[in-house]
Amino acid sequence: MLGSYRSVLSRPGALRFSAAGLVGRLPLSMAGLGMLLLVQADTGSYGVGGSVAAVYMVANAVAAIPLGRLVDALGQGRVLATTSVVFGLGLVGLAVAVHTGWPSWSWYAAAAVAGASLPPIDACVRTRWAHVLEGPDSASEVETAYAFEAVVDESVFMVGPILVTLLGTLVDPAAGIVATVVAGVGGSLAFAAQRGTEPPAHPRDRSAGPQEPLPWRTLAPVTVVCVALGLMFGGTEVITVAFADEQGTKSAAGLLLALWALGSLTAGAVTGALRFRRSLAQRVRWGALGLVLAMAPLFLVDSIGVMGALMLVGGLAIAPTLIATTAMIEQVTPPARLTEGMALLQTGLVAGVAPGAALAGVVVDAGGSSPAYLAVSLGAAVLAAAAARALPSGSAERADMELGASRTEP
Repeated sequence: MLGSYRSVLSRPGALRFSAAGLVGRLPLSMAGLGMLLLVQADTGSYGVGGSVAAVYMVANAVAAIPLGRLVDALGQGRVLATTSVVFGLGLVGLAVAVHTGWPSWSWYAAAAVAGASLPPIDACVRTRWAHVLEGPDSASEVETAYAFEAVVDESVFMVGPILVTLLGTLVDPAAGIVATVVAGVGGSLAFAAQRGTEPPAHPRDRSAGPQEPLPWRTLAPVTVVCVALGLMFGGTEVITVAFADEQGTKSAAGLLLALWALGSLTAGAVTGALRFRRSLAQRVRWGALGLVLAMAPLFLVDSIGVMGALMLVGGLAIAPTLIATTAMIEQVTPPARLTEGMALLQTGLVAGVAPGAALAGVVVDAGGSSPAYLAVSLGAAVLAAAAARALPSGSAERADMELGASRTEP
């Protein structure tokens, strides 16, 4: 298994840009929680803190695709260097506004600036892998690289929340924000500075006619799958905290969610070492079906131990689904718009997390964790499976793949 990863990571500069991308991605799992802890410590209200974090996430979801389009046109280095500085200023402005008692509208404004300027490192890392590994027989290597990045993503979402919580609760509420700024700005600048592996910019030539269209026949259902996954992630996190509280061991929620992430991380690592005969669309469908099967029994569970086992097994379906989804986006999207296409993944996930968490909270308040697992977690998985069924199959899928592959630079 290690041979597949050694092959892609041995490419010149690959390990360096992936490591910088890991650090630069930490704000994905730190910023929202850091904002909540900062505002809650000052106001005593989780509601206000959550609303500030929600504004941040909405701004990020809205801006991710335009930022991806800008990266494709101007290049990763220029855009990441600029957005990372603005992102850092937005978070510092939020911390100053909260600590000095500025009007609450300024908190939301600063959060919106930070969210809209969050450097699109996740999309840029995957686009860079596609560039570094380009070639006639590169598809399997690109999937291995995406599997590696899926493992990195899981690591980010395991380490980030723990780090920001410890800093925000044991050191100072602003310490989590400071760490987020250091990771986001430092990692993004380190990534942007590595020009040797940077994909070429594709400035739009308006005299050459309209821009190459995105293959929405594939990308539209893929985006819905991503939104559904975001709904499932956001909802399940909230419901699992409520479940652990109902069992009298609220502190076990962190362990349950860590087991969920560990299952995904393990499956992602194994996926990267395998070679599949099934098409990407089939793999997304099977992965989504696996999520349905994983979420289906949770509403029946009344034991922390059983829930831990089911969460670990259920996590096995997450990373393979995301890896196949990412590979499908890469194969059907024109190279000149690849970062924009990759941004659909982040936009979909982010757009689903906040509504999923809010809906889960409403259902938990009304009936507890069991109906919430059934209505939100399972419902989101069913939505992902339904969207996956809408992906083009057979000749239609191959046509989109070939169209994306044929749109190379002159």
